[in-house]
Amino acid sequence: MIDTIDVKKEISKKLKERAIVEGFTIAGIASIPGSSRIKLRTNALERWLSNNHHAEMKWMEAERRKNIDSLLIDAKSVLSVGFTYINSHNKDNKLFKVAKFSQGEDYHKVIYKKLKNIGKWINLEMPDCKWKICVDTSPLLEKAWAEESGIGWIGKNSNLISKKHGSWLTLGFIILTEDLIPDKPHQSLCGKCDICIDHCPTNAIVEPFVIQSDLCIAYHTIESRDKFFPKKIEENLNGWVAGCDICQNVCPWNKSVPYNNNFETTQKEWIENLNIESLSWDDKTWKKKLKGTTLKRIKPWMWKRNIKANLKNSKMKI
Repeated sequence: MIDTIDVKKEISKKLKERAIVEGFTIAGIASIPGSSRIKLRTNALERWLSNNHHAEMKWMEAERRKNIDSLLIDAKSVLSVGFTYINSHNKDNKLFKVAKFSQGEDYHKVIYKKLKNIGKWINLEMPDCKWKICVDTSPLLEKAWAEESGIGWIGKNSNLISKKHGSWLTLGFIILTEDLIPDKPHQSLCGKCDICIDHCPTNAIVEPFVIQSDLCIAYHTIESRDKFFPKKIEENLNGWVAGCDICQNVCPWNKSVPYNNNFETTQKEWIENLNIESLSWDDKTWKKKLKGTTLKRIKPWMWKRNIKANLKNSKMKI
């Protein structure tokens, strides 16, 4: 007689191994509805929203985000995966800085394609299992479920941190109707360290684990559609024109992590060469440059706004 638990253990192990084969750095499984920490994380989201810390990111208010069952009927498990995007061959632009997560191929498409391949594998191994892919465009408590799956913990800078791979990870998920064997939820290893909080130039980390978006350089350079930046943001850009990596650059867990040196994470040449002359690019040129990257979220007029704001507080002339 076949032991049901042994079968579940074996298929759970194979599922995580398949994720690694597809190119993910780390993988873990959580049971739905999860432990009590999911409720605590949901409560934290509600406090964050009630304080309007999400600024103009109204999509964060979606009620479905608080209930994973709303994304797939009869959901029982979730596979969480992390994709390393830091590449040792990437070079820092000496003038204008672009956050590392966006320097290569559009991670949404990269992760979705890999998860789709895993889905095909699920169809063969578990024919009766229904599944749903979620990247960060889905209303899901992503980092909470990643933490619940044991692939890392939510750091004081609100990024998911892996003990071995640091925080240079984009996340993906597959929700399944199959009852699998969960991994142990990860415990926080930030301890008393406040380096990320101390180094944020705009004090956007208003308390451990809480980001006030309208104080965040990444929010203003990527999400904000205002024509001008608040003075405090403008004065502290220090070259950032698309996102900001400061709180990750200073994190001790990122001091020595494995790189992912493939074409998907390789920096686009134009990013390395971004300069003052880029202000003269027309919309067609910007569209061509941004094609295939997540940076297309930043519209051409926003790129020019971001560049001009940096120049305004430097010795360079437009």
